[in-house]
Parts: sequence; C-alpha cells; structure tokens
Amino acid sequence: MRVLVIHNRYRLAGGEDAAVRLEASMLCQAGAAVDLLEVSNDHIVSPLQRAVAALSLVYSERSKELVRARIARFQPDVVHVHNFFPVLTPAIYDADSYIPFIQTLHNYRLLCANAQLFRENSPCEECLGKSIPWPAVYHGCYRGSRPGSATVALMLSVHKFRKTWNSRVSRFIALTEFARALFVQHLGVEQANIVVKPNAAVDSGLGDGKGGYALFVGRLSSEKGIATLIEAAKCGLGMPLKVAGVGPSSESVNDAAASGTLDYLGSRTSLEITRLMRGARALLLPSLWYEGLPMVIPEAFSAGLPVVASNIGALSSLVANKKNGLLVHPGNAEALSQAVRMIAIAPDLEKSLREGARSTYEEKYRPEANVQSLFGIYEGALSQSRR
Repeated sequence: MRVLVIHNRYRLAGGEDAAVRLEASMLCQAGAAVDLLEVSNDHIVSPLQRAVAALSLVYSERSKELVRARIARFQPDVVHVHNFFPVLTPAIYDADSYIPFIQTLHNYRLLCANAQLFRENSPCEECLGKSIPWPAVYHGCYRGSRPGSATVALMLSVHKFRKTWNSRVSRFIALTEFARALFVQHLGVEQANIVVKPNAAVDSGLGDGKGGYALFVGRLSSEKGIATLIEAAKCGLGMPLKVAGVGPSSESVNDAAASGTLDYLGSRTSLEITRLMRGARALLLPSLWYEGLPMVIPEAFSAGLPVVASNIGALSSLVANKKNGLLVHPGNAEALSQAVRMIAIAPDLEKSLREGARSTYEEKYRPEANVQSLFGIYEGALSQSRR
C-alpha cells in the first residue's frame, strides 16, 4: 500500500499535528510506503501576505499542481488529507480523478468558519443547514474579522455548490460518533462515506497516580473552560492542581498560581507531559465546546489516568461516566470540584476508574489495532474506485 499523506501544519503545533505524525509512523511500521507532504502558513504574517492568502483560499491552482506533481512522482494508491486549510485549499482534490482521496475530519471546519462550532463562550450551530453561512460573516467568527470570515464562508459555499465533498472525497474519517452524526446531517455526504476511527496514542505505560495531583494539559483558552477550571480549584479539589499549556488565558492561570490556587507549569515537552500523566490522579477537561478528539484523552487512558470532563459533544461518548472517568455539567465549577473530590476520597472508585481507563486504551487507541482499521478504510475506498 502506497499512501500520500497531506497536511497543512498549524502555526502553533498541537494535538492534530502530533496525530498526523503518529499515524504516518504507524503506517510505515505496518509495511506501507508513506510520502508526507506538509506545508505551513508560517509565511503568512504581514497584512499583504494575509490578503494574498485570502484571495487563493477558495481555490489554489498552485496547491493543486503541487499535489499533482507529488502524485506523479510517488504514484500512491490513496491520498490521505488531514488538513488543507488555509494554504492548500480544497483545490487539491482536483489533482487526480482516479486515486481515492481520504479526509480526516479533525475539527468542524467544513461546517463552521472558526472550525469549533463555538462563539461567545457557548456552542453555536447558527450556520448549520445554511447554503451560505452568513451568520459567520455577521459575527466575524474567523479570527474576529468579517472580511476573513466572508472568505472562509465563500470557500465553504463554493465547494458545497460544486459538490466537492460528495464527488472528490472517497471517504471521510470522523474521530467520534458525535462528529459523524453532525457531518452526516449537515455536510450532505452519504452516510456510508463517513466512517469513525479515533486517533491512536503511543503506549506510555501505566502510571500510579502517586504524584497525588489533578492535571490539566492543553491550550489555555476560553473554549477549554479555563475559567471553570480556576473556579473549581478555588472551591477545592481535594488534591493539588497542576496546569500545563499556553494560550490566551495564560495570564488568568498565572494570576491563579500567584494566589496559590494552582501550580502553573507553562509549556512542557511531550515527554514531560507523559511523566505528569503517570503521576496524576485525574485529568481535567472542562471544555465548553464540542471538541474533536483531544489527544490528551487517549494519552491519559494509556497511563490508566481517569478523565473528568464536561458532559458535552464528543466528550460525552469519549468518557464513560464512572467507568473510565466522570462527566460533569459544562461550566459548573462546583460540579467539577465535587467530581474530583469523589476521586480524592474514594480509593475503590479511583482504582476502578484507572482500570477502566487502561481498558479503554487497549480497546480503542492502541496503534497496532488502529492502523489495521485505517488499512480497512483505504481498502474500502479502493474497492469503490475500481467499480
């Protein structure tokens, strides 16, 4: 199997970039020949560069030819796209009419200008079901810019009208059943062409929780529920709280650390995060948005670390309440505080949750089984293209 993997990296590296690298490595280890085509938007910094990028956002002939040349050189059996935004654009799907294209849906970009279905600190579905996502333009959902939002909305509208997602993409991979249901309902793609396969995670080995702390790992931003996290720590968690990450809410976390509410660790390497997870008693994920599949969840489950998460969107199915973690009402700091205190004072519950977390990892996120599911998706797309 020859696989061309395509990814537009993010300016700030995150879980999606790590998932792409891991999946490419998994394919190689399983015997596939892999060619990774990565681009970045690091060069888009000045107003002029942003204007030029905006003009090509709907359809980039240059990117189409880039992919066409790589296909001609590598001769893949399938092309697996992880992210085409903003540099590559959906034009890449016109690079070849015969090779199956697979698209992983890491976020909600094909339904939402800001890719999160989130606005003003709550989930937003105003654009769902609309041929032209005009609310995104009105609210300036893409980076707070109405012109920028109009460009993204135009891209979504043009390719919905062209039926790019129906005619050019052989299979979509949703990371959760929640995401699949949303895309089936609102993207206009046949249900059979959207399959579910979560991201895998490297086995970090079981932790023991002997560090005795609760842990948050991720981007420090409003949609991640940072305000709820800080308030819950003030209410008392029954254990110390360590916070690792950076983002727009870093100052708030810093202030909370200065008052003794929590321990702010700032940015940490992946190896340091693994060590932190092995020593933690609970991973906290008080998100206010639907999430995709945060890599911290399979990574935590690998360490046998229970997850206390908001009962919202994909998190409601990723975390099985009282089996591998606990679910709480989003935005409710007292509920989050009480859930963590339950783990702090109930050794039998903690033991059961740790066992359930590791069991979930073995069942769903171990690379060896995950990559075989991916090969099955490729084979299905190839079989369809041969008809």
